[in-house]
Amino acid sequence: MPFNGKSGKFNASINTVEFGCGDKAVKIGGENVLPLYTFDAPIENAPKIGVMISDLGLENEPAGVKAYYEGCTTIGEIAKKAAEMPGADFVCLKLEGADPNGADKTTEECMKADAIDVPLVIAGCKNVAKDGELLSKAAEVAQGKNVIILSAKEEDYKGIGAAAGLAYNQKVGAESAVDINLAKQLNVLLSQLGVAPSNIVMNVGTAAVGYGFEYVVSTMDRVKAAALGQADAQLQMPIITPVADEAWNVKEAMASEDDMPEWGNQEARGIGMEVSTAASVLACGSNAVILKHPTSVATIS
Repeated sequence: MPFNGKSGKFNASINTVEFGCGDKAVKIGGENVLPLYTFDAPIENAPKIGVMISDLGLENEPAGVKAYYEGCTTIGEIAKKAAEMPGADFVCLKLEGADPNGADKTTEECMKADAIDVPLVIAGCKNVAKDGELLSKAAEVAQGKNVIILSAKEEDYKGIGAAAGLAYNQKVGAESAVDINLAKQLNVLLSQLGVAPSNIVMNVGTAAVGYGFEYVVSTMDRVKAAALGQADAQLQMPIITPVADEAWNVKEAMASEDDMPEWGNQEARGIGMEVSTAASVLACGSNAVILKHPTSVATIS
């Protein structure tokens, strides 16, 4: 008896979100099948890869990252080089210099958005009090560039959502902590604020592989199942996942070869963590990942 495979495409689909301008604009989402299920139906927009750079420059980066940007001295030069990285689709500028427990820079000091003409994601410094002010101002500074402001959390979504999603017509990243209910609630709150669903992406959270990653898998699986199988409009926003921070800040990537000689080359370990995590979240449903090492970007691409 011949096998007659059934199509696994759904009547519902993930929203398409476009950021960037002109010919360089990037689209994520739009699919009506499970992650990477191209055999069930064509996926409208393949997953995208972003390259993370910092307003603090390259001082704390691995040797391979520093080598790639050799000769770059300004954030504009670094951003241009990042955009040229083989396999890259967009750039993520992390404003970590604004951290009040660090350099405590102003938005203007740490963000040189005028020098960046590629699709851009702007991430904060992870200090909730500062990020509310910082990312609202960043949305204004980047006016006309159609950027993603990553991320609005439950504590600061009103200010960031109003500035990015309403006043300056940017895209808003809704950040929750690996919980489908929190992810949906934040999407509802942003929608009630007036932000259009087509202007929202989700950062549902992640961890490096091996660090409670089963919770990430189950959360992303449930989000996609609800969005497609149950046609839940409040979970049909595409997912963007910042992998670099998680992967390069675990002991496997940070322990020196002097401390752990049996673990082998330190930079290779970091690349391994970054690639493994990125591949895993893409298989679980992320529509875009943010990496930083050229080898990781090329491998995932």
